[in-house]
Amino acid sequence: MERRYHAAVPAFVAGISLILLGATGSPWLSIPLWSFAAMALSYNGPFWSLPNEFLGGASAAAGIALINSVGSLGGFVGPYTIGAVATYMGIYKGFTFAGISFFVCTVLLLLLPKKARMRAHERASGIP
Repeated sequence: MERRYHAAVPAFVAGISLILLGATGSPWLSIPLWSFAAMALSYNGPFWSLPNEFLGGASAAAGIALINSVGSLGGFVGPYTIGAVATYMGIYKGFTFAGISFFVCTVLLLLLPKKARMRAHERASGIP
């Protein structure tokens, strides 16, 4: 279950980068922070392999569909939310909101159980 770490570390780096980006106004600091935020999106590969660690068959398909549904909803609501935050709190605070979202993602990834596959295997084979 080290895939969760390979997904959580880049999400954490993205969170830090976006929060720092919201706190700075310097273009010399903004360029490296944007670069770290873009590199941190490499969490997608390990993230999409996680549903198969916990689910199998039709339930894996339903789990992936649920992830896609929530992601599509976030793609619709997210720009409005960041725009509202930027309007009421300042233009750079929208980045801070996005960074906090990455921290929530990191925490949820780290809370995944470590031995999910072993328990699923034990249930399938009838081992107590």
